[in-house]
Amino acid sequence: MNGYTPRIDDLVWDEATRKVGQVMGHVGPSWQLRPPGGGREWDASIPLRPATAAESLSAGVALANARSRGELP
Repeated sequence: MNGYTPRIDDLVWDEATRKVGQVMGHVGPSWQLRPPGGGREWDASIPLRPATAAESLSAGVALANARSRGELP
């Protein structure tokens, strides 16, 4: 492991899915992540790492775009 232990609400990078996720919980070796702003959760395994500023910004822009198209409240 890389020495990083995610906490609830942290934004992390999931290398397996190549997506930014918000940490929702932890059960056994799996972390439950969801897209920032809501959406369907997925299970991720370690190693996870904190999302970079660029990755967090990209996720925020994608969320704003989805809202502007009426896809999210």
